[in-house]
Amino acid sequence: MDPAPDTETIDLGHMEPGEWNEYARDQGWSDGFPLVMPTEDLVERFIDTVRGDNEPLPAMSPRRVIPTLEAMAANAVMAGCRPEYFPGVLAAARAVLNPDYNLHGSLATTHSCAPMLLFNGPIRNQIDINYSSNCFGQGRQANATIGRALQLILLNVGGAKPGVMDRSTQGSPAKYAFCFGENEEESPWEPFHVRRGFAAADSVVTAIPSEAPHNINDHASTSGVGILTTIAGTISQPGANAIYCNAPIFIVLGPEHAQTLHRDGWSIAGMQEDIWQRSRVPLDRVSEENQESYADMERPLINGHYHMTPTPGDIHMLVAGGAGKHSAYIPPFGFTAACSVRVAHM
Repeated sequence: MDPAPDTETIDLGHMEPGEWNEYARDQGWSDGFPLVMPTEDLVERFIDTVRGDNEPLPAMSPRRVIPTLEAMAANAVMAGCRPEYFPGVLAAARAVLNPDYNLHGSLATTHSCAPMLLFNGPIRNQIDINYSSNCFGQGRQANATIGRALQLILLNVGGAKPGVMDRSTQGSPAKYAFCFGENEEESPWEPFHVRRGFAAADSVVTAIPSEAPHNINDHASTSGVGILTTIAGTISQPGANAIYCNAPIFIVLGPEHAQTLHRDGWSIAGMQEDIWQRSRVPLDRVSEENQESYADMERPLINGHYHMTPTPGDIHMLVAGGAGKHSAYIPPFGFTAACSVRVAHM
């Protein structure tokens, strides 16, 4: 199978895996890791998992082509997905194709952003998405290959080739795969997707172009306010794209930090307001040149400070990870929105 939509099938003869990978690399289809050969039989098995999902797909930037199920399934096969992962891959593609996501901008930027994929609901356990210890890391097929499948789709269908249309100055390891689930089982608050209006029984994927996670280490604080002090200080960064104040950010609380905050009576809204106020960047930490640039952009300056998000509600909070007193800050591209899509057939 050809992962690009121009020609749906090609005859690969009787290639061995090594020959196939050399061939795929020469065609520019590879992300640098070995690829599974997308045979017609495998691609058909993937498509069978989304039969009946007939909502049309919009054109995919930067090539502005309409992605076909065959082309996306071929890339999911190449990424090493199992067929049952494909509804999640398709939903993730729909999420990044939402105009609010700003796919073209996130691919053409020199920023180091990559699609962050957050899964909620039953799909996490149905296909074994890691939401506990090491959920941002290696070791789980679903996390690794669903994130990789979307990246290959953007590369081979959308045409986001590094150094050509993907103009990131330095890139990021998250460009290989950035996919995890919320640890709903250990969260003391409503799951993230429920707070966004979905039913608890819905399987949902949320996508946003973001940097890789930035660790928030706080082993000493024994109070919720202490943990929030550390979080606010960590995200108060004049060098992050969030300083443009046009996009939401994600705070991923480790379960131990979450339990301490909940014990001390903190609600999601209360934490958002506290972090929003205390993560403001004072004017004297921003260069004069950037101050002039932000003024030209009508970047709001409030009482001599720059807020990191437009409103407290743009600080998205959830729980993921396992044991240990760590949380994470996920900065955004800067000109985007978090887009959530229900996964069909799950």
